[in-house]
Amino acid sequence: MLASVCRRRLAIPLPQILAGGGGGGCTNPVRSSPVAFLLSHGYYSTAVAAAPDPEPCPATVSYLVSCGLSPAAAAAARYVRIRDRDRADAVRALLREYGFSEAEVTRTVRQDPVLLNFDPDRIIRPKLDFFLSLGFEPRFLAAEPHILARSLDNHLVPCIEFLRGILGSDDSVRTAVCRVPRALLVDLDNNMRPAVEAFRRHGLPEESIAKLLLIHMGVLMVPLDRIAEAFDDLKELGLSVTDTAFLYSFRVMCSLKRETWVRKVALYRSFGVCEADLLRAFKTQPTILLVSEESVKKKFRFYLDVLKLEIGDVMAQPMTLSLSLEKNVMPRCAVLSLLMREGKIEQKMKLLSALLSNSTVFSERFVWKYAKDVPDVVKAFEGKIKFQGFGDREFELLSHHMTGAKS
Repeated sequence: MLASVCRRRLAIPLPQILAGGGGGGCTNPVRSSPVAFLLSHGYYSTAVAAAPDPEPCPATVSYLVSCGLSPAAAAAARYVRIRDRDRADAVRALLREYGFSEAEVTRTVRQDPVLLNFDPDRIIRPKLDFFLSLGFEPRFLAAEPHILARSLDNHLVPCIEFLRGILGSDDSVRTAVCRVPRALLVDLDNNMRPAVEAFRRHGLPEESIAKLLLIHMGVLMVPLDRIAEAFDDLKELGLSVTDTAFLYSFRVMCSLKRETWVRKVALYRSFGVCEADLLRAFKTQPTILLVSEESVKKKFRFYLDVLKLEIGDVMAQPMTLSLSLEKNVMPRCAVLSLLMREGKIEQKMKLLSALLSNSTVFSERFVWKYAKDVPDVVKAFEGKIKFQGFGDREFELLSHHMTGAKS
């Protein structure tokens, strides 16, 4: 099934840049049938003839550098002209007044320096007050300051009201928007409404639509033809809209370009993962296909070569591919290795169970229980003692399966 989805994705022509808008009334400028439009604000054609870029304004560059931008970043804002330094200073002061740190003010200026030309009290303050009235910390806008350039009455208020109607509460609206602020940039009538209607047409219940927006509101940015494809692909993979993993799988399917999907499937197969195991792992933990290829390689090499796990054991617990080696897996292995060398663990134990247990359970069972007798166990858990691998005796105490004798 995965192979057939890959073949269908490869059979569709590459997206044509600036091809005039998505299907079904979507005004997204990129026709991206197999390619999600989640990870960027847009695509720009290098083939379109344009006037030569203007030279950077020295006074503007100087001011932007004084705001904390690097000379290169300031010079890159060649289309911006700071017309009134006092107004620009007032904009920055206003952001600080609403809780922006200096780093966040700099980030805001770097991403959207045009805001420095806006009237701070007439244009920007009402938008900050609007978000504050909804319970937002306005500084969240530092992650996507372009929102401050959108009309309050004609865009922001209608979009928030629309989202509240689906999500049910301001708390849920805050959660969804703060996770993917850039989704609030898309047009209500040309993107948001059509996307939600498409979810309904394909059988997604209202409760599931709300949960999908909480998972990743960026799905509202996906062209309608791509939404239809994602539903078709997941149906072919054996997932229905009632399955627990469907929403997360849908989000992943919409996030991956078709060539990335094919490449990642090939990567897993190169490590000996059969299609059935990969499909089962995807249904259990869809986000394994969002893990970078370098990270997948690094984790497989560690699990297979260092921990001596079997590929089937890893794929049976796909959460292992989402864990950070440096912050989670290696410190835990260092703790277990230390305790086994000190004779604190003498019975056979399940390695994967220990690695996948939550931090509180692991620390109570293996760290604080022995901290007095083996003080270094705390340092190992904090990553201050590096894992050097298990010795032969230690491997004898480890079961690589989730089931087995208790430790």
